[in-house]
Amino acid sequence: MARMVTIFTGQWADLPFEVMCKTVSEMGYDGVEIACWGDHMNVEKAAKDPAYVTEKLAILKKYNLGCYALGNHLAGQCVGDAFGDPRLAGFAPKNLSGNDQAIRDWGIQQMKYTAQAAKNMGCKVVTGFMGSPIWKYFYSFPANSNQLIEDGYQEILRLWTPILDEFDKQGVKFALEVHPSEIAYDYYSTVKLLETFKGRKTLGLNFDPSHLQWQGIDPSLFFRDFASSIYHVHIKDSMVKLDGRSGILGSHLPFGDLRRGWNFVSPGHGDVNFDLIIREANAAGYRGPLSIEWEDNGMDRLFGAKEALALVRKIDFDPSTVDFDGAMEN
Repeated sequence: MARMVTIFTGQWADLPFEVMCKTVSEMGYDGVEIACWGDHMNVEKAAKDPAYVTEKLAILKKYNLGCYALGNHLAGQCVGDAFGDPRLAGFAPKNLSGNDQAIRDWGIQQMKYTAQAAKNMGCKVVTGFMGSPIWKYFYSFPANSNQLIEDGYQEILRLWTPILDEFDKQGVKFALEVHPSEIAYDYYSTVKLLETFKGRKTLGLNFDPSHLQWQGIDPSLFFRDFASSIYHVHIKDSMVKLDGRSGILGSHLPFGDLRRGWNFVSPGHGDVNFDLIIREANAAGYRGPLSIEWEDNGMDRLFGAKEALALVRKIDFDPSTVDFDGAMEN
């Protein structure tokens, strides 16, 4: 049985929710991973107002779409990142601008609402970010102490434990998208995070190969090693193009700039080997959705979303139920 193919609505949040649903339904998508910003999902309303949830579910039903996850990356970032980063003013309400503690408190409450909203929407998984108080120390100069790094993980443990308690209460899991600027951004920082939370099952991973590929990490091996913690899967691609001038740190050039050493590209146009990822997903028994997160500043998004859907339908094969050379036995 083929997995559901969904699309993350975060890159489409400029469209009203119903317009977005109509658009992707006409393309042939099975469902959506709803972003918790724009018109798409107000988590406080979804947590408190049954009529609001009924309205959202009616729109999904109208367009024959399922909702398999909510994605709240922006509020989650504010939890671990609130202090000293002026960019978060664009994530939190404008009236909180300049008040770091208020932004953090807002983020914590929003993530609790998100757990409640997910339950009310019938979702078992929330994808998102956790932020990181130590991302700015990723390069160790001036030199980092072990204690400085440990303190950062312990701060995330302190901040997120009450949030995950609410997730437990609602029967919902949180899947962190391993991503630069997060407390877990590569292989070993992910190991460290899961160890810090002592393997707490409420906390898992949203597997996104695009963020691993450009760092030089094999996404398929990452899937294999963290399979038991992968609760959701993004289909997203990146392409590395080091030309002797560019490097993988990006040079402060905007995404899509062809001078960059790497860029996000529409699935199938980059370096991610999706065939190997599907094989690892099959071996791990992952039956959840394959959610396309479409990001490509060099391609029309309607063209890209259609093409990406066709790609995923093509590559999403079931594991074999027979030994191919078993018929050779007497």
